[in-house]
Amino acid sequence: MQTSCPWLLRYLAAASIISRKGTASASRTVRTSLPTIVKLIQAEQYQYSDPITTFLTDVYVDFDFEQAQKSLKDAETVLDSDFFLWEFKGEFLENARYVVSEAYCRIHQRIDIADLSARLNLSPSEGEKWIVNLIRDSDSRSSLAGDAKIDLEQNVISTSKPSVPVYQSIIEKTKGLAFRTQVLGAAMAKRAAGDTTADGEGAEKENVGGSGGKGRRGGGKGAPAAAAQS
Repeated sequence: MQTSCPWLLRYLAAASIISRKGTASASRTVRTSLPTIVKLIQAEQYQYSDPITTFLTDVYVDFDFEQAQKSLKDAETVLDSDFFLWEFKGEFLENARYVVSEAYCRIHQRIDIADLSARLNLSPSEGEKWIVNLIRDSDSRSSLAGDAKIDLEQNVISTSKPSVPVYQSIIEKTKGLAFRTQVLGAAMAKRAAGDTTADGEGAEKENVGGSGGKGRRGGGKGAPAAAAQS
């Protein structure tokens, strides 16, 4: 895809956004694969980019939420003209707002609702309703889950993020290391066993060939002697 059809990155980016709030298994898969998708888009920016792919890099690479707001507006035009994506426009915009709000709340502890509404391309009243519904429906994986409070007097959202112990982060990062090491060792053992089998078969063939040649040479010497006796 990177060399032959980089324009498919648009659909990869759109799928990662649309599936962001799908089923639990689909959402988990998207969350784990999204960093890889963003790196892929970033690497191929020199030969292909559009408002949809730019939106992801604005949010997850540059953390430029003003530019992400502009990219999201431009993405609406792209979605209207794309044959494969136009019917998913509503889902895309809804999930894109979710992506922006989650990333924005992850790096801010005190958020002005009017400011966040503007970054989501919503009016203050629409943004307030949308944010309230977002906090209410947030699952345990969201940065707004359980620890977000709305102060309607000051019109702000306050979030408290518990610090993660260092040893816990190390455990999370190295959790799959033992399994990957085991798989790598099994693959190397299988490869070594295959090479040993191939060497054994080759040696056996050489032995068979050598004994056959000796027999033929011995038969050649015995034939004249038999002829002389007759």
